[in-house]
Amino acid sequence: MSGNILNYYASANTSKGFRNLFSSNLNNLDKIYILKGGPGCGKSTLIRFIGDKWCNKGYDIEFIHCSSDNDSLDGVIIPKIKLAIVDGTAPHVIEPTAPGAIEEYVNLGVAWDTKKLKNYTRDILKIKNHISFCYDNAYKLFEKALVIHDDWEKIYIENMDFEKANKLTENVINKLVENNKFNKTAIVKDRFLGGSTPKGPVNFVENLTKNVSNRYFIKGRPGSGKSTLLKKLVKECIVRGIDAEVYHCGFDPDSLDMVIMRELDVCIFDSTAPHEYFPVNEKDYIIDMYSELITPGTDEKYANNLSIIQTKYKETVSKGTLYLAKAKSYHDDLEKIYVNVTDFNKINEIRENLIELIKTFE
Repeated sequence: MSGNILNYYASANTSKGFRNLFSSNLNNLDKIYILKGGPGCGKSTLIRFIGDKWCNKGYDIEFIHCSSDNDSLDGVIIPKIKLAIVDGTAPHVIEPTAPGAIEEYVNLGVAWDTKKLKNYTRDILKIKNHISFCYDNAYKLFEKALVIHDDWEKIYIENMDFEKANKLTENVINKLVENNKFNKTAIVKDRFLGGSTPKGPVNFVENLTKNVSNRYFIKGRPGSGKSTLLKKLVKECIVRGIDAEVYHCGFDPDSLDMVIMRELDVCIFDSTAPHEYFPVNEKDYIIDMYSELITPGTDEKYANNLSIIQTKYKETVSKGTLYLAKAKSYHDDLEKIYVNVTDFNKINEIRENLIELIKTFE
């Protein structure tokens, strides 16, 4: 029987630039293979092949997706044998903690025909400049969109009952954690449940929560306290020794979108666009921050202003997404160059050697 697969992002293209949250997900592993090599030399294909192979052997695995390429992977973790394989090339550079003992580099660049590659030097540098230009513009537009989003939040913040918000937050947290307290240090893993990608916003909420019995859907508006509630919950988890998967917002990484406490069989997440979901199971519950905390009639009172803000926000995010798509297109051109000069028989040899090494950890 195949194992379960968890899908998430450990890095993201955000309104505050590129953010990397790999480190907490790689803690407490016995072995980490860090893949080196340029685009098109098969890093993602190798990661997927090994992930699928061990999943088919019955092992649960975690696929870490690439926010810059919807079809690529940045890593795979096999928790049972405490092992990971990750793409260690920029921008998500992995800093070794115990080089050789834990982390080991696997250089796929040995499969390049460097003489042929040298002929493409000018093309490579030109394409990389184009890619940098696209990302710079995408981040500037996402930053602009965040400022617009702040104006959106401000309307609801000015119409929120903070005393009720604090009480609601306290009640929800108490209900979620109940009397649970463990005599251990909480393991907290920071991740992204989704992200801004070349194809627009993508999320893995359904996959991440499918095996969690008690799911809490937070409904509300920007600025209605959803992220604040989740941040306070994480602090309580740390105090009580409860392990927590903490999923940051792929647009604003300083905000939280979801917390999963698998020991308690509980998750709670921001269930508003672009990751809007509705209860389908008996133990799915809604927490409506708008109806509980915001002055009745706020949506109607500020309808015109809200409409203008929402339109500006969506337009600005869309422009930023177009730059991500352009960057992906240029990256595809770069991959073609490296595919042209790569001996994939050597890549296959590296893959088979890696498979034999991983078997020793079973």
